Amino acid sequence: MGKIIFYEERNFQGRNYECMSDCSDISSYLSRVGSIRVESSCFMIYERSGFMGNQFFLRRGEYHDIQRLMSMGMMFDNFRSCRMIPPYRGSFRMRIYERDNFGGQMYELMDDCDNIMDSFRMSDCQSCHVMEGHWLMYEQPHYRGRMIYFRPGEYRSFRDMGYSNMRFMSMRRISDMC
Repeated sequence: MGKIIFYEERNFQGRNYECMSDCSDISSYLSRVGSIRVESSCFMIYERSGFMGNQFFLRRGEYHDIQRLMSMGMMFDNFRSCRMIPPYRGSFRMRIYERDNFGGQMYELMDDCDNIMDSFRMSDCQSCHVMEGHWLMYEQPHYRGRMIYFRPGEYRSFRDMGYSNMRFMSMRRISDMC
């Protein structure tokens, strides 16, 4: 069971909202988020309600000031939704595809990949099938830039999901992180 606490002010001050699962609209509980405490598990936080917009991965810890998160590469200044990443201890397997609808080159991953261009000579990734585990995909090599969380399932078109201007260049398993 995960637990995340959102506070309206920095340094865990002001009104707060405790969440132990997914929350599609934090703004119905708090007007803004100034600090966050993740007490257990890991969470993805989202820029917009309904798990939409830019995402950021948070593991167990204290985040005294969202301005500090921004210095870590976050591209937004408030959060509207969060999703708990369930603990997972099994194996990992994902197929990545060069084009939409599982077209073009295909490679199967069972471990992290810090650069798909160097590893597979693949210049783009536009769809994937996550068969086992939970993964983060990053827009830049070496796990940098904006990130997207993928849980088991088929993702036929990143463009249709709203990521038409992103290229995914590295992938990381979420295992020992949580």
